[in-house]
Amino acid sequence: MNLLQPAIRKTTLFLELIKFSHTVFALPFAFMGAILAARGIPTPPTVFWIVVAMVGARSGAMAINRLADQEFDARNPRTQERALPKGLVKRGEVIVFMLGSFALFLFAASRLNPLCLKLAPLAMAVLILYSYTKRFTFLSHLMLGLALAIAPLGAWIAVTGEMAAVPVVLGLAVLFWVAGFDILYAMADIDFDRVAGLYSIPARFGVPAGMAISRSLHAATLMLLFLLMFLSDLRSFYLAGVLLATGLLVYEHVLLHRYGLKRLDAAFFTANGLLSISLFGFTLLDVLLLS
Repeated sequence: MNLLQPAIRKTTLFLELIKFSHTVFALPFAFMGAILAARGIPTPPTVFWIVVAMVGARSGAMAINRLADQEFDARNPRTQERALPKGLVKRGEVIVFMLGSFALFLFAASRLNPLCLKLAPLAMAVLILYSYTKRFTFLSHLMLGLALAIAPLGAWIAVTGEMAAVPVVLGLAVLFWVAGFDILYAMADIDFDRVAGLYSIPARFGVPAGMAISRSLHAATLMLLFLLMFLSDLRSFYLAGVLLATGLLVYEHVLLHRYGLKRLDAAFFTANGLLSISLFGFTLLDVLLLS
């Protein structure tokens, strides 16, 4: 048992380092892209390698984000307790973890189809670049959105081996959704970002403008999700999912408008986590029962 405790502790530290619980934001949309591509549940090997690719890509991206932001995290009161700034994990360990994660992603892509493997380096470039965008542009929120939008696009390609309009629309919906809630999340760091010379929409334009831009992006998300209904011949279950997503986004903005950053966790994690899971669930029901 004594031998297991250090391994368990290290695993826990790495799961926290990569914010494993935040996988709930991207993975349901990857599955959504896959079931829309297959018009049902894809083959077990395809599902398995999609999951492996997602785990590898996201873990590598989060690891390089922690490496890139180590200096800022050590200075930011909100992030000082993270494992890397506190020295609970070594920088070399995180580098090895990052390289292993991206290697896993490339291997999984090679097991899916040739187009997935050809596009994998481009996806990696987006994931890596995001970690540095706050240094030079307040549009970093859109780059994060693009990084997560790769999930449904990649899953569609994993199933079909080709691109189409449906995953592009779904990917754009994810891009605007993520950018919108990342703007809200950035409000917690607005003072630090200004002092440190980091770029974000709230730091550049202020809180009221940031909330207005976030609302506009989320409105665009909902428009794209409704458009997807017609492009994919989805019906009542999917419509119910989009209406629920609408309610959750409205709830998120009302909560922040009324209570401010005190309810940021509820607005950020709970509402958006429920949105992604429920939209996937309703889409699955629609494809399996009404198609």
